[in-house]
Amino acid sequence: MTPEFRALLVHLFTATGAVFAMLALLAAADGKWSLMFLWLVVAFVVDGFDGPMARHFDVKRHAPEFDGVLLDMIIDYLTYVFIPAFALFKSGLMTGWTGWAAIIVITFASAMYFADTRMKTKDNSFSGFPGCWNMVVLVIFALEPSFWVSLALVALLAVGMFLPLKFIHPVRTERWRMVSLPVALAWTFFAAWAALVDFHPESWAIWGLVATSLYLLFAGIAQQMVPVRGGR
Repeated sequence: MTPEFRALLVHLFTATGAVFAMLALLAAADGKWSLMFLWLVVAFVVDGFDGPMARHFDVKRHAPEFDGVLLDMIIDYLTYVFIPAFALFKSGLMTGWTGWAAIIVITFASAMYFADTRMKTKDNSFSGFPGCWNMVVLVIFALEPSFWVSLALVALLAVGMFLPLKFIHPVRTERWRMVSLPVALAWTFFAAWAALVDFHPESWAIWGLVATSLYLLFAGIAQQMVPVRGGR
């Protein structure tokens, strides 16, 4: 197998995320929220693997005719932003003006963030909340807080997208990666488990989901507060 063909296969693997996005949207249109989240979890797994694969097989060199970064961003907007916002609105968890406010804020702010050339930091983390609304909405489905709490969370995270706050990339951020990567894998496991049990409130998956989500949300901010040894 030539390097060019291997690189092309990586692009094709990334593109499967668009298929999973469509399957998630079809499930959401039918109100099958657990199935929707399962497809989003599958897309999340693809997104976790395609980046390391792209770097390993050097797709920029061997398959430059396709822009892997652009392809990834298009799919991320669908799976991280657009479909979760749709689910939050159509599920009834946020109704009336709060639902409209949430979907407008989420989609508009995320579009601007995804186009921001300053979104990545020097250590391959994110500057500002990286628009992972799929994770946020999943927790909202699991806990079912009042619409006021959900609206406040959406507003705070939308503002946080444009603040100088650091949010880790569990694969690419080297600092604490020995913890962050297992936590991200655990989040994926708990997310799938929670969806499989239809977000049953007594399931341990809910609390595992909350605990791992809190780590992934605040680890980068903690890194900003805790200096690196040796001043590096």
